[in-house]
This record gives sequence, C-alpha cells and structure tokens, in this order.
Amino acid sequence: MAILDKFSGLAARYEQLKASGGDPFSIQFDDIISSVEGVVKGKRTLLFGTNNYLGLTFDPISMERSIDAIRKHGTGTTGSRIANGSYREHEKLERELADFYGHEHCMVFSTGYQANLAMISTLVGKDDHLIIDADSHASIYDASRLGHAPVVRFRHNNPEDLAKRLARLKDQPGEKLIVVEGIYSMLGDTAPLKEFVDVKREFGAYLMVDEAHSMGVLGQRGRGLAEREGVEEDVDFVVGTFSKSLASVGGFCVSSVEGFDILRLAARPYMFTASLPPAIIASTLSALETLRNEPQRRAKLRANSRRFYNGLKDAGFTVGPEANPIVAVILNDPAVATMFWKRLVDEGMYLNLALPPATPNSSAFLRSSVSAAHTEEHIDFAIALMTRVGREFGILPEAPEYSNVTPFPRVSAERLSARAATAPARRRAADVGAGMA
Repeated sequence: MAILDKFSGLAARYEQLKASGGDPFSIQFDDIISSVEGVVKGKRTLLFGTNNYLGLTFDPISMERSIDAIRKHGTGTTGSRIANGSYREHEKLERELADFYGHEHCMVFSTGYQANLAMISTLVGKDDHLIIDADSHASIYDASRLGHAPVVRFRHNNPEDLAKRLARLKDQPGEKLIVVEGIYSMLGDTAPLKEFVDVKREFGAYLMVDEAHSMGVLGQRGRGLAEREGVEEDVDFVVGTFSKSLASVGGFCVSSVEGFDILRLAARPYMFTASLPPAIIASTLSALETLRNEPQRRAKLRANSRRFYNGLKDAGFTVGPEANPIVAVILNDPAVATMFWKRLVDEGMYLNLALPPATPNSSAFLRSSVSAAHTEEHIDFAIALMTRVGREFGILPEAPEYSNVTPFPRVSAERLSARAATAPARRRAADVGAGMA
C-alpha cells in the first residue's frame, strides 16, 4: 500500500465532482480588477465569494502604506517574534486592536486559523474542559485536537443543550471554556450570544467568541456580535482575523484576563511561526483605521446584504436564517449545485460551492459573501442571473421575465495585457466608481 492510497476515496469523489460540471476548488483568476470584479477565462466576473466585506482590498491608502513599508523594512521578518524580535509596527497593531475592542491585551498571529489554534489549545489543558458548538469552524476543531482538554460538543446555537452539558461537568475539577462564533461561515447565522452568556454565568465558565466574520460587520463600531448584543463585558476572549473586513491576512486575540501575556511563551503556534511581514501590518493598520472612521461602509454592507438576501428569498430560493453578508442558497442535490455553480461562473458570477461533508444533511450550498463595494446594479444582476439559472435547472418555477440577463462580455488576451499595464489606476477608479471613495 502506497502512502497516499488512504485518500483514494477522496480522489474518486473529486474526479466525480469534476466530471459533473467543473472544479470549484481549482478556479483561477486571470486578473483581479477591483474589490468586486475579476476576470475568469477571459470573462469579466462579479466576485461574490471573497469575504471582502468592506471592499478594502484595493483601498489606495492601504496599498501605498503597504508599499512604503516594504521599501522601509523589506519583504518579511524571516522568523517568529520570540526568536527574531518584534517590529515596532507589530506592537502598534496590538495596541490599536486592544484599544478598538476596549481590552487590555492583544496578541497578533500570522493567520486567523493560527489564532484559534494557539488560543484554544493553550488556554485549556488536560484537567480542563473545552465546550464547542457542533458547527464550529475547522480551525476550532483542529485546535481541540492539538490541545489536551476533553472536548464536549453541544447542538448548534442551542443554549439549553449547552446548559445541559455544562451541568454534567459541574462537579468536575478544572476550568470550562465555551467557544462560539459571531457569524457562522456556512449559513451566515449568528449565535444567540445573550443566552450563551447567561449559561456561562450560571456555571462559572469562560467564553471565547470568534468574530472572524462579524468584525467590521456587526455592532455600532464594528466590533462584532458581542457589541451588537451588548455583552462585551461577559466575553473573556475575542478572536478574529484580518482576512475578511481588514482585507489582508493574519489573526488576533484580545482579552482583559489578568496575566494574558504569558501566553506568548506558552502558545506554540505563536512561538514557532514567522511573524507577519511589515507590508501586511501596514495595510492592516490602515484598514483598521478605515473601519473605525467610516461607519458608512457598514451601513452600505447591511443594505447590500438585505437586498441580496431578500431578492433570492423572494425569488423562491431556500436561504439561510438571517440577512447577513454571508448568503447561502441551500440545494438538496450536490451534483445539481455543482452544475449551477459552473453555469454562474460561465455567465460572469463567482461564488463559493460548499459540499458534503462540510455541509449538514448531505445538502449543498451556493455560498455568497456580499461586499460594501457592490453596487445595487451588481446585486440585481446576481439575483436575476441566479433566478434565471434556478428556473432553467428546475429549482424554481419557470418565468419569462428573467430570461434576458446579459452575461458579462469576454475579454480578449490583448485587452488583458493592456489591463495589466494600468491595473493600479483601474482598481482605484473601480472602487471610487462603486461609491467607496
């Protein structure tokens, strides 16, 4: 038996998937034109699967600060902060994030995945208990495997089940850490955080909230679900990422728990991973400044999310439970979902395809993430296109009014070459044109 034979079943399913209508895991962009538009196989394509919530990936100020940081400090740190030391900008970003959240401490990590991996695996040991939502992100599950604490799962977004499971642990020694998410990345639903806080108080547990998809999206100041629900003082640890609303890469944890900084010498994913490059730190600081100073982006994002969610729901699609920036169309047949996804890409719309076993009940999701940089015309084009394809595939009843959606035009190789030469100016103009200046 060869070492990779264990994946033969996965390989067979992958080949079957490709044969049924395309390869959603190997899509390649010829060019990225703006925060919400790219080029796929020579076709202008609207981007509805990027998590670019505030539309900041081509923010001119962030790009210039990032370029300036490369000129001043080079392209990378080539080691961890424990081994190679911290740059001044690392500590500045940690101070700014702690201030933004109103906490005393912050640690920055090289990815949001590592933030969860480090914090969860380190905070609870073999004599403690980790209690996680059954629909938790892969990084939370992987953190539970890296750590030594016994793991208890409770039913998704179910405070009563959480309380029942904590009651069974009531007389057992050790600390209890509850981990939930602000917005869940598949269906876009939010946690019933007030009820979870009540349970946490009753049993004297600690609470961590992963605000990866809710930072910059929810709350008066964009701090996430805990801010929106008014329970920030009851959340002991907030974990998040820079790769969504802040349009870069990296992760963080903020907290006011006493002695927090000792985790820098205890969390292996922090200690043994190269720190973020100066260019990333610079663009992240710039994006955080924009998040704090431009609440109109969140207002635009909320309006876009409602428009897209309600449009798909009114068309007859089965969607997730809430109108958040993550909008999932739920389909029963993964093969049909794959063909649906491919048709959308062919006609100028890119979104994410989520398939079993990553989805519950053997269903499949056409998962979109709305951006503040989308215009109403972008939203309406996407609704009309998805509705027409849904009718063609027999998912929705036939109706003629959606039969004339104009696909985005093909882009020739010559035009792609010319576009590459003028990319920075086009991207700035595109974002300004989308109302995001």
